[in-house]
Amino acid sequence: MAIVDVYEAVTSRRAVRGFTDQPVPREVLERVLSAAAWAPSGSNLQPWHAYVLTGARLAELKKRVGERVAAGTPWDEREYEMYPSALKSPYRERRSAFGAQRYGALGISHDDWEAHQRAAAANWSCFGAPAALFCYIDRDMGLPQWADAGMYLQTVMLLLRAEGLHSCPQMAWSVYRRTVAEVLSPPDGLILFCGMSIGFEDVTVGHARTGRAPLEETVTFVESSAIRSHAA
Repeated sequence: MAIVDVYEAVTSRRAVRGFTDQPVPREVLERVLSAAAWAPSGSNLQPWHAYVLTGARLAELKKRVGERVAAGTPWDEREYEMYPSALKSPYRERRSAFGAQRYGALGISHDDWEAHQRAAAANWSCFGAPAALFCYIDRDMGLPQWADAGMYLQTVMLLLRAEGLHSCPQMAWSVYRRTVAEVLSPPDGLILFCGMSIGFEDVTVGHARTGRAPLEETVTFVESSAIRSHAA
């Protein structure tokens, strides 16, 4: 296992959308997920339920979803809202910029809906990845526990970087949650939050790295001098 600086792991982590078929060893996945169990959660609830698919079972899921895509069957109704129905500024502009960069890099114009759908369909093959994780959460959990699940998933992704692996978190799997459930058979009380493709990056697949907002847009430093000035 390579030793990776924490800053390097954070800044090199990105949503990779092109993987080789090189298998990910079971012991590596177990090591990552064992360490990720130490992710923080309120009152140590550990509200995440992870399923890992590889080999024939993952191939079966890809086949079933591929058949649904080819047949044009409607998506499953999501059990949670991915984005607010009316995104306000600056979130609306950030989402728009992401879409323009993502699809622009593929040579897809804004109004080419069919091309957008073809690009999105790559999700269902896990972008060629040989391993996938599906994260569920108990439907009785509240917003803080969903945040806990997010911290768990980030921990998983950073540990994967320490192993020389990449990942792509995919809330898109929620629209085929019933097909995923056919393969995984999760308890009825669980909601599929997202999938995550895992593997070794195919460096021949081009990508456009999405930028981040300047620090001053998302962080406010409250200086002690400002507090004293206000008190005066």
